[in-house]
Formats: sequence, structure tokens, C-alpha cells
Amino acid sequence: MLFNSLEYAVFLPCVFLLYWLLPHKLRWPLLLTASYYFYMSWNAKYVVLIATTTLVSYACARWIEKAEDKKRKKAAVALALGVSLGILYLFKYFNFSLDLLERLSPHRFARLHYLLPVGISFYTFQTLSYVLDVYRGEVKAEKNLGVYATFVSFFPQLVAGPIERTKNLMPQITAPKRFDYGAATYGVRLILWGLYKKMVIADNLAVYADRVFGNVQGYSGCGLFLVSLFFSLQIYCDFSGYSDIARGSAKLLNIELMENFKSPYFSASIREFWSRWHISLSTWFRDYVYIPLGGNRVSKPRNILNNLITFLVSGLWHGANLTFLFWGGLHGAGQVYENALGVQKTEKRDIYWLLRVPCVFLFVTLAWVFFRAASLHDAAYVLRHMLDGLSLRHPGAYLSGGLRALAMDRARSLRTLLLYILPLGVYDFFSLKTDVCAWLGRRGPVVRCAYVLAIVSLILLFGYVGRSTFVYFQF
Repeated sequence: MLFNSLEYAVFLPCVFLLYWLLPHKLRWPLLLTASYYFYMSWNAKYVVLIATTTLVSYACARWIEKAEDKKRKKAAVALALGVSLGILYLFKYFNFSLDLLERLSPHRFARLHYLLPVGISFYTFQTLSYVLDVYRGEVKAEKNLGVYATFVSFFPQLVAGPIERTKNLMPQITAPKRFDYGAATYGVRLILWGLYKKMVIADNLAVYADRVFGNVQGYSGCGLFLVSLFFSLQIYCDFSGYSDIARGSAKLLNIELMENFKSPYFSASIREFWSRWHISLSTWFRDYVYIPLGGNRVSKPRNILNNLITFLVSGLWHGANLTFLFWGGLHGAGQVYENALGVQKTEKRDIYWLLRVPCVFLFVTLAWVFFRAASLHDAAYVLRHMLDGLSLRHPGAYLSGGLRALAMDRARSLRTLLLYILPLGVYDFFSLKTDVCAWLGRRGPVVRCAYVLAIVSLILLFGYVGRSTFVYFQF
């Protein structure tokens, strides 16, 4: 069930109405039922996987809390890690491992043929953080299996995050709540903004990105450069749009999910970018990989290694392909380079900020080429040929050639896309200092209604026709 589908437009209001009509003690069972129905709408058979991960992590956390011997606690952690990561490896990395083995040996291996279960990386990491938090003594093990299963499968963030922490989400599932009109209307505004980013910006840009990256050798010059920019904006609007819809859906139930994106393309350093992009994942790797490795409390060479390992693992988390590994390595190397230069995160809007933001955006955009390309060879081709035909004397010819290659007649399509993107730039710039949805909620009814009517009209008029999945569903 897609957030941008008619099914979800019916499903969410039904859950919303039932949730507030039912007494408090029946609300979490409703959420559990709705969440499993939501997940089973993709592929009912794969519900066995999330159920297995849930049961094992629940039992191991209870075992950790009851065990007095540290060895037994560690054995429980090892069991939880082994089962959860084993399932993830089997479905996501097994065939990739065989590909690597075949490069080193003359033998050929049979492959497993199956669909990747949606959301498997997200709910796996969420259960692992829960078990590790219990082991560290930071949270108590949940005694009620149903409540814990609701925490793991909570439908707004089940498929593509944010990856919630136990301390934030678990207490909210069982906490008594009263309907909050302000929270509900905030949720509606956030959902609409997420749908705009997904359906109007991301899906229209995806048409060009899918065409070019499906046959990169058929393009050169400005066409490759433009489509790299398009994908950079597409993946941001696609993924942050999902997160906005997820947060908005939860807000209708007066449940607060963590903010996953904070205007990342206004970052003035790679480090700042990762404090604003996919925040739930970057903080997960910080807390459960980088810090346990020693973080920055070690020698400089070891700290460099810790950074690189963390980003390489992050890249591999995104997909079983060398392109993702290289993408993670680029960001790791970029952050190591910044650390060596002493580049600091800055909130000051000065001339240096104005110069650094475009540079960081360009670095991130070029790195996205490896993320999107089907192979390292394709990514290298794009980067080698995107400046073909560029002349300082006739820059207009470079641009017009790229537009022709992308079949964007007389730049009209480009102007249309820029008009779609303009509200995003304005929204994100003001979001650096202000929660725009909350600000709108403090305006008068005329402003609030105008916002809703404008967004709905834009979605209906310019939203991409057809149901398209979200990019991060494949992770």
C-alpha cells in the first residue's frame, strides 16, 4: 500500500476515526492490526519475516533483562544479532556475496530468486537498537509482546523509516491520549507537503532520471549534468516526502516521530549534511557503529578508519552493489578531508556560507551519481562525459544541447520543473529557522485554507499520473 495511492487515502482516515472512537486500552491493538494489514498488502508471505524478527528480539531482550551472568546477556545479544542480520543477509546480500565470489573464482553459483521484502533494513535496525539499548541498560524490556510488536510494525514508519528509538516511540504507543485538533491539522499540512514533494517534484524528475540512467551511454554533455541534478532533487523529495507523510500520519494519532530531514541541501559541510539528511539512520550508525568503534576518542589514524568504516557500512546498508559502497566511501573520505582542514558546522549566514553551500551540494550531487548508476562503469561514464561540449564562449549551446537530448522542448519543460522546485527552496530555506507547518498553523483561517487549497490543486494539476513507489522501498 503506497502513501500516494487511493488505498492509503481510504485506509488512513479509517484508522484515524477508529483510533479516536475506541477506548484507550483498544488503541494499540488497533494499531497492531492496521500495521500488519498495511504490511501484508505488499506481500502477505513476508509477514513471517517481520514476525520472526519481532519474536526473537522480544525474547532476547527479556532474556537479557533476566540474566544475571554477563556471558548470558552477551549470548542473547549475539542471538538477536545473528537471527536479524542473518535474515537481512539472506534476502539482501546473499546473491551479492556470490557475485563477489565469482569474480575471485572460476566457479558459478546458483542464485536465490525472490523479491526483497520492503522495509526489511528499517525494521531490522529498529529491533537491533532496541535489543542493544536493553543490553546497555538504557531502557527496560517491554513485557507486553503485542505492544512491542506494534512498536516494530507501526505502519507510518514501517517501510522506509524514520528508524525510531525505543525511548521515543514505545511509550507513546500505550500513553493515554486526547484528540488534539492542532496536532491533527499539523499532520494534514505535513502530509500534503510530503505528497507535493513526491508527486509533483520527485515523480516528474524521475521520468528523466530513469530514462538517462537506464542508458547512460546514449547521452553526453549537459544532458548528463542536468539529469544528475534532477536525481539529486528527486531522491531528496522522494525520501523526505515519505518521511513527511509518515510523520504527518502519526501526528493524526498524536504520536510524534523524529524529524528525518532538516533542509540538507542548505548544508555548509559534509558533516552538517549528515546531521540534516536521513537523521534517524546517521544517528543510528553514530550510536551503534561509530562510537563503539571508538569514535573520536582515539588516535587520528584510528578516527579516520572509524569514519571510513562507518560510511562504508552505511553505503552497504543502502544496497548490495559496489556502487553503494563507493558512494559511502566518498562521503567518508569527504568528512575525513573536512576534519583534516578543521571545517566546522556553521549556522552563520555569511559570504563563506553562501560559497560553501553550493560546493557541498555539488559534491553530494556528484556522489549521488554512484548511488543511482547501475554500475561503477556507468557512474564513471556519467562523470567523464557530463562536461562534453562545454564552452565558456557559448555556454548557451551546452545547455540547449542538453535540453534537446532530454526532449525538453525550448526549455519550457525546464521552466516548468523550476516552478515546481521553487516552493521547495523557499520552504527549506525558512525551515532552517522555523517549523513552517507550525508557523502556518498560527496564521489565520484564510492563510491556512489557502495553503491547503494551493497544495491540493498543484498535486491534482501537476502530480505525476500513475502510482510510483518510493525510492527507499528497495532498501
